[in-house]
Amino acid sequence: MKSVRIIALRQDRKRVLEHIQDSALIHVKKGAKAEDGFKRLDTSAQLKQFERNAELTEQALKILGKAAPEKKGMLSSFRGRKEIDPDEIGRIAADSARIIGICQRICALDKQRTDYAAEQVRIKTSLAQLEPWKKLDIPLNTKDTATTAVLIGTLPKMFDDVALAQSLAGECPELIFEFEILYSSSNLTCITLFTPKKQREQAEKALRTIGFSQPLNPTSRTPVLKAQRQLQKSEELIKKDEEAKQEIISLAEYRERICETQDYFVLRSEKYKVISELDQTKHIFVLNGYIPEEDCPKLEAMCSKIATCVVEFEDAGEDAPVKLKNNRFASPAESIVTMYSTPSHGDIDPTPLLAFFFYFFFGMMFSDAGYGLLMIIATAIALKVFKPDKRMRNNLKLFQYCGVATVFWGLIFGSIFGDAPAMFYKMFTGNEITMKELLPWYTLDTQKDALMIMIMSIALGLVHILVGMGCKFYVCIKSKRYAEAFFDTGLWMLLLVGFAVLAVGIAGFPVLVTVGAVIAIACAAGLILTQGRSKKGIFGKLIGGVASLYDITSYISDLLSYSRLLALGLTTGVMAQVFNMLSNLFGTSFIGIIFMIVIFLAGHAITIGLNALGSYVHTMRLQYVEMFSKFYEGGGKPFEPFSTKSKYFKTKGSNEE
Repeated sequence: MKSVRIIALRQDRKRVLEHIQDSALIHVKKGAKAEDGFKRLDTSAQLKQFERNAELTEQALKILGKAAPEKKGMLSSFRGRKEIDPDEIGRIAADSARIIGICQRICALDKQRTDYAAEQVRIKTSLAQLEPWKKLDIPLNTKDTATTAVLIGTLPKMFDDVALAQSLAGECPELIFEFEILYSSSNLTCITLFTPKKQREQAEKALRTIGFSQPLNPTSRTPVLKAQRQLQKSEELIKKDEEAKQEIISLAEYRERICETQDYFVLRSEKYKVISELDQTKHIFVLNGYIPEEDCPKLEAMCSKIATCVVEFEDAGEDAPVKLKNNRFASPAESIVTMYSTPSHGDIDPTPLLAFFFYFFFGMMFSDAGYGLLMIIATAIALKVFKPDKRMRNNLKLFQYCGVATVFWGLIFGSIFGDAPAMFYKMFTGNEITMKELLPWYTLDTQKDALMIMIMSIALGLVHILVGMGCKFYVCIKSKRYAEAFFDTGLWMLLLVGFAVLAVGIAGFPVLVTVGAVIAIACAAGLILTQGRSKKGIFGKLIGGVASLYDITSYISDLLSYSRLLALGLTTGVMAQVFNMLSNLFGTSFIGIIFMIVIFLAGHAITIGLNALGSYVHTMRLQYVEMFSKFYEGGGKPFEPFSTKSKYFKTKGSNEE
């Protein structure tokens, strides 16, 4: 990685930045103060406006997505971004104000629909409140007459005519009254009561004693008329809501333009972020950043064509970002590495090692040649037909290589859609046959040869751990930490090798027992003598060395983790065989064949979905927990070039992936 400094005339700033953005070659330095004699522009106001516009377009697209869902194929997510001519950017810019106006209209219409929905809730509540009063033929806020008091309200429990009359008479024996119960339920009774006006206070007191309360929202219309008005209003709101929805749907024709406009404002936002990091004077500007060493000639050639520029390169130092560079086999696994953490300058790039073991272990867990072949074919078609962007392309390549490993292990385990070949052979010939008998090469049965596969899994795990420790040994040697390399890593590696040789000897090669024991004892002694070297005093060093041997339990635990290679492989095979058995229940009749096809396809689809996910997760765990923990520190700053970072389109000829 090199540090780059570009000096150019301020009048050429727009053209230079646009070409640098298209090239995606430079990671711009951020956060440092301007050098003496230079100043920096405050672009926060422009950035806020661009970000508001981008958010507005995103909101409009979400609204369109609900009102008028875009018809997409199941595989549309594999398709790359639309490629446009650079001149199209000018057309998008010129049309952006109109498109923003359309987005504002879409959002305003959606706000109206939200208000209509809220009003409908209020109407529904009002109608529910009016329902008990539908028998009332006078308004709820009816006033007293010259001689008669009118009391309309509710009681908090059920009353009938007798109970209510008795309650009122008991509270006020001299009270003269007439009443009508309009509605009664277990927790509510609606009444209208008439009494002489001079006895109003007595009536109110008696009613309050039994829980009387007036309606919350009394109206000047009868409840029936009020309900009719509310229903009419609800119908009007439904009509207005439908009109607003139809107008939103009619604006869906601008969906693609809105997508382009969103990308345009994101593009401008990225550009103005960089402008705020430029050192500038009245006549020149200076851009500081980082660039991969192999891209330096490209940058020089580009700058010489577009403007009068001075381009200077220096060693980047330890603060430089990290850009991973791998071959076609390993590069698909870069996303797995960066998902964990970008390598620091003190690390080695673990991608090639991770790639090999990731493909290898995934294949061993998924372990079905039929499934692997489907993965290879599906990813190849997606790569050919959809021409996806770099990230999706690498993901597809990752699973394509995993598919190759799956075919390899599927053939070793004799699994091709489970035992489908043997099932079909028996189904149409009537003769029993096993996959071992059917296939012309030696195979392992995940059920009958489980112990052998378990031993093989542990052995592969040992190799995996030793590779991780070997990386630690290399890193220590490279950084001249020789004691840590030989004592803290080398001795443990030899100790594990000694135990492995001892295990092989016990298994059937007695001559290796002595060799393994000697290696293990010598390494254990070495660990006792060296692992406490940081302690004070001979006794402290000895205790520290002896205590370090306890770490062997950690390595044993790590090795046992690789039993998941057997467990996942066994699960895939058993599930596939179970669905094969179910699909064969109804024989070879017409109904049986139909049943077989449905169960076979659905069952294996379920098996692929569940076990592919399990294999992916557990393979990643073996990399992160078992291997990376032995040597990998991470914490590096990823190389993030100044680029368009668009979501929907990219310009022709740009280097941005």
